[in-house]
Amino acid sequence: MNRRRLPGLCLLFAVLLVAGCSGGAPPDTDGVRWQPRPGTAWQWQLDGRADPSAADVPVYDIDGFENSAADVARLHRDGRRVICYINAGAWERFRPDQADFPVSVRGRPNGWDGERWLDIRRLDVLGPLMEKRFDMCREKGFDAVEPDLLDAHLNDTGFPLTAAHQLAYNRMIARIAHERGLSVGLKNDLPQVAELVEDFDFAVNEECAQYGECAKLTPFVAAGKAVFHVEYALPNRDFCAESRRLGLSSMRKRLELDAWRRPC
Repeated sequence: MNRRRLPGLCLLFAVLLVAGCSGGAPPDTDGVRWQPRPGTAWQWQLDGRADPSAADVPVYDIDGFENSAADVARLHRDGRRVICYINAGAWERFRPDQADFPVSVRGRPNGWDGERWLDIRRLDVLGPLMEKRFDMCREKGFDAVEPDLLDAHLNDTGFPLTAAHQLAYNRMIARIAHERGLSVGLKNDLPQVAELVEDFDFAVNEECAQYGECAKLTPFVAAGKAVFHVEYALPNRDFCAESRRLGLSSMRKRLELDAWRRPC
């Protein structure tokens, strides 16, 4: 699915010491972009408004449209960093800005109701639209952005996309975030990790353990950048040992990404 720790403790590895436990400092005010460290615990909830009581962790990744500035501020008051989930690779019929996306950039359905792949070759069209979405994230007070579907070139989109198109688009996305003082995560797109690790501040991955691909994310950990990872089908006993060894921030979630979580 492209979508969209130990509770109360930090992992006891030297590379993780700077990650800190929950209840950490609120966002910096000195203009320094937030850099989540390997092993940082997190919560990922895209189903509705965030539930601040669901997890005692220092990072919440929540839907940018469904949550208000007040929701973000509440999480900040608890000392948490907050990531803004935005779909950067598909048109969504249910979003308030859906009419701003020309029909010409809407491709084939991506398997989710009301969504279609975007023609990421059209930087001239999609760039300004993503700028508006990232402006929303900044105005609501988010610390970072999780742009979804950054691996369109690996899918049947209806457009003749190449790896080069994906690199150009993903780097544009990272630049738009950084220009607004926001950190940005690389969502999946494992074949291009080595080429994009310098452009992104952390990674978000789904099901690398199920497909035996988690080691491909180690360039982020080696660079001191967090890898926020979830599995849906595998039980924790089948992936947590490897996740700890690699320095990933791993947990099991339900596919609907509600408040439930089972961390490693």
